[in-house]
Amino acid sequence: MHDELPILSRLALAYAPASARDAWLIALTLDARLAGIVRAAREPVLAQLKLAWWRDRLAQEPADRPQGEPLLSKLADWQAGGASLAPLVDGWEALLAEPPLPAEAITAFANGRAALIGDLAQLVGADRAGAEARARRWALADLSLHLGQGEERDVAVQALELAPQAAAPCEKPLRPLLILERLTARACQRGARAALSSPVDLLVAMRLGLLGR
Repeated sequence: MHDELPILSRLALAYAPASARDAWLIALTLDARLAGIVRAAREPVLAQLKLAWWRDRLAQEPADRPQGEPLLSKLADWQAGGASLAPLVDGWEALLAEPPLPAEAITAFANGRAALIGDLAQLVGADRAGAEARARRWALADLSLHLGQGEERDVAVQALELAPQAAAPCEKPLRPLLILERLTARACQRGARAALSSPVDLLVAMRLGLLGR
């Protein structure tokens, strides 16, 4: 599953403590799998069908799910067997809306990632509210980096600027999230097109991962 992750997610995962690494790998892999469906979509209807498959499988009891999909098997230990992750699927599906993306679609995407990371925080014994706040900012910053210049990106950037920041220091199990949030937001502020675009970004990630600040 590690090979499915984007470079930034792989870097972030490297700073997860051993006790939280499996949960992070599952969460980031599911997010990357859904992202791949949306990114490769030539026909929105086909992408919606693929996302509906994931939504339906997550709603099933783990024992009733089809065999042969390792990620589904690992989600059996998630809250409610993974059923609580339907908002993540909904959030990715919202990005299939006709352009320009409405603010509601951008909000749904941010809330979907917040639901994923909120569940993860509970699994690893960390603060859910703080995790969700960071996850929303990560989602908004990440989305803005993938949108071209124009109205859509402006809406995402404005939402990022208005999004509350987590008040408490980042707990060690959530260090990967701190890296994802800070590097994507930093790239937005600099007007960069990618979160990892210079050696300095790697140094910033190392500092965040090791020190939490």
